[in-house]
Parts: sequence; structure tokens; C-alpha cells
Amino acid sequence: MTDLSAFPITRKWPAQCPDWIQLYSLPTPNGVKVSIMLEEIGLPYEPHRVGFDTQDQMSPEFLSLNPNNKIPAILDPHGPDDKPLPLFESGAILIYLADKSGQLLAHEGALRYETIQWLMFQMGGIGPMFGQLGFFNKFGGKDYEDKRPRDRYVEESRRLLSVLNQRLEGRDWIMGERYTIADIATFPWVRNLIGFYEAGDLVGIGNFPNVTRVLERFLARPAVVRGLTIPS
Repeated sequence: MTDLSAFPITRKWPAQCPDWIQLYSLPTPNGVKVSIMLEEIGLPYEPHRVGFDTQDQMSPEFLSLNPNNKIPAILDPHGPDDKPLPLFESGAILIYLADKSGQLLAHEGALRYETIQWLMFQMGGIGPMFGQLGFFNKFGGKDYEDKRPRDRYVEESRRLLSVLNQRLEGRDWIMGERYTIADIATFPWVRNLIGFYEAGDLVGIGNFPNVTRVLERFLARPAVVRGLTIPS
């Protein structure tokens, strides 16, 4: 049995199955990327809930794993050279798990880098912009009398949706027939935009039929259904 006692995070969230990947997360758009990925590839893992309501992400134990105090993060007891690997940033974790499992990302060649390109499109564009729109539409920013900040993120979100909609024309998934980590990264954010952020009408989601078509396909996957509620 692997000894993870050298990692302070295991003091706050003890590992019941220390030979399994330890997941520290919450069912947010970024968090569920990794739970969905783990459900898709079938690697054993143990989820731990990092509660924002109790400021768990600011605890010394969590910061010892991710100094950027964001979820998700993992601790793989069997990383490279069979040594424990702590890892944060959802995009990095998706690439790592794809390589470890040999699934959902091409091993080499142009297809690999094109998939990573679309993963970065989500990381640098869709995630930050949709998140800002959510703030100005539903949370503290909604009370601002000046709607120019909100409208700026509405327009940028529409632009990003247009790019994604065009990419999906005639394709089953972002990379064509192949379901990949690019889809796992992207569609939880689209779901959140039109659901939790209540911004579907604001961005005119009906004008992006390819996006909604693939979103429905994504949400019908059994691994996605499970992953969207982990950690409970």
C-alpha cells in the first residue's frame, strides 16, 4: 500500500484507498472536467470535496498541493517512475490522465496538438469569459448600474460560441468523430453558461445549433452524468 503521509493534504482529507488517484474538487465547470475524465477512462480514484463555503481551498493543507488555491487538483500515488505526482490546473490534469490511460488524446502527431489547441481555446477563452459573464449576470456584478462590463462579456461569449459553432459544423465532436479531452473541457462550461449562469437568452444560445446539438450528445454520456455530481 502506498504511503502518502508525506503530503500534508492527506491530513485534512485522509486517503481511504491510497493506491488510487486522489481527487480534490467540487462540481464546478472546472472541477467536473476531471471527474468526468476519470469516469470516462475508468482509472480508480477517490474524490474529496473541497468546500468553498468552508474556505477549504484556502487551508494550508490544500495550498500545499495547489498554491493557487483553485480546484481541481489530484495526487496520483503511481505517477511517472511509479512515484507520487501532485498536479493542479484542469487542463494539465486532463493531458496527464489522457497520457496515463492512453485514451481521449492522440499519442503523437498533428491530431494530438490540434486537440491540445482546442483545449487551450477553452482554458484561455471560454472558461474565463463565461465565468466573467456569470459574475455580471447572476452574482455581485448584476447589481452594477453600468451594464457595459456585462455587455462586453456577452459579446465576447457570443464570439466564442460562434467560433465553436463553426468548428462543430458537420462534426460529431470538436475533433470530428473522435471524442476527446477538448470536449470534456468545453461542454461543462457551455452547460453552466445556459444553466447555472442563466445566460442562455442573453447570449442567444439558439443561434448556435451545433453547440446545443453536441452539448445534448455530451450530456447523454453515462460517464458525464456520473461525473457532473462528483464530489457530492
